[in-house]
Amino acid sequence: MPYALPPLHCALKMMSRKKALLLLLLALSTLSLLIHQSTHLNWSPKPSSPGCPPAPSSRPKHTSVAFLKTHKTAGTTVQNILFRFAEQHNVTVALPHHACDHQFCYPRNFSARFVHPHTLPPRIIASHLRFQRQELHRLMPNDTLYVTILREPVAMFESLFTYYNQYCSAFKRVPNGSMEAFLANPLAFYRPQEKFSMYAHNTLLYDLGGDNDHSPADPAYLPGFIRQMEEVFSLVMIAEYFDESLVLLRHLLSWDLEDMLYVKLNMRGPRSKGNVSSEALATRIRAWNGLDAQLYDHFNATFWRKVAQAGRECVAEEVRALRRACEQLLRRCFGGRPQLRPATQIKNKELRPWQPSSKVDIVGYDLPPAVPGSGAPPDERCLKLVMPEVQYSRYMLRKQSLRTRRRAMLHRPLPPRGVPRPARALPLRHPAMPKAA
Repeated sequence: MPYALPPLHCALKMMSRKKALLLLLLALSTLSLLIHQSTHLNWSPKPSSPGCPPAPSSRPKHTSVAFLKTHKTAGTTVQNILFRFAEQHNVTVALPHHACDHQFCYPRNFSARFVHPHTLPPRIIASHLRFQRQELHRLMPNDTLYVTILREPVAMFESLFTYYNQYCSAFKRVPNGSMEAFLANPLAFYRPQEKFSMYAHNTLLYDLGGDNDHSPADPAYLPGFIRQMEEVFSLVMIAEYFDESLVLLRHLLSWDLEDMLYVKLNMRGPRSKGNVSSEALATRIRAWNGLDAQLYDHFNATFWRKVAQAGRECVAEEVRALRRACEQLLRRCFGGRPQLRPATQIKNKELRPWQPSSKVDIVGYDLPPAVPGSGAPPDERCLKLVMPEVQYSRYMLRKQSLRTRRRAMLHRPLPPRGVPRPARALPLRHPAMPKAA
């Protein structure tokens, strides 16, 4: 029996049902997408208050950044922000050659020769190095913005003394590892010619390329050095005001609020922290690190002038928005506030921070699975958020090396048409060798 077409009114009715079903599915998909992205939507800052400068997102993002990562100044957290931005925006990061490990052959003066060839040409550099202006200018693009971070010298020296007590000979010589004993007579333990002596004296100045053993009595040296710094660095961040520093950095680079989210990295556990309780001890630290103290005081004042130019209330408003966004990200990644753990208690070896010695505990984070109880791997973004410097540097190098090799294969010249490829020679098998299974 031939197939009979349905009446016209039935066909229209079927079509309207299909259309309604399609619209319903489309609405559900849109709602699901909005729910999934709600955390991202909430991260966007509220409109600025009247009188505040416009949101930097109205301008193109600046992607060429040289961050001079100083020691024990929260630089690892800034580096992590830059690494994640580079990954998200496919920006090449300069990374150290294997011979330099994860630093650019520090404490030697930086040289472009220390950069791994698979990370050339870079647009971001953020690993430890000793500043050498000409070499960095030769390596980085002309539109590069230079940024660094300083920390109050008393807190910084206490951290250096604890962290590097097994690396810096000046600290190792001190009886019972006493910071008070060292500061009572620093010259009894300090030897300027030793490899890691810079950790014991004016470390900030050394990292920035200065002479950390220059006499503080020279009235011309430090003002001249500061002038050189101000010619190069568009922003000197202050570790004690980290969130305010990120707000200024965000405005400088025209980045989104989401680009600045972070958790604190490379922190010491409670038993590894010293105590500078007396004013007398703090005074001795500042006197011994007099050049660092003057450097910090100058750029701390400069920092607050920049905050005033941006508008103190405007900066405070953005700080509040940043902290809310960080809290939301932590809830997403950890289900609440993350708990710092000793390295031995972190199950994922990619998240175990490097330990400088058995006397120092550097704590880190462990991530719950993406779906509780499923055993599924953690969210990739959350993983990178808490990944320590050494592992993240190696990961970035592997990733960029793979990209370089793929590009090389794409540009490999093909043999002329009609010329057969040479046949691969088969390996000779020794008569006595068994065949492969």
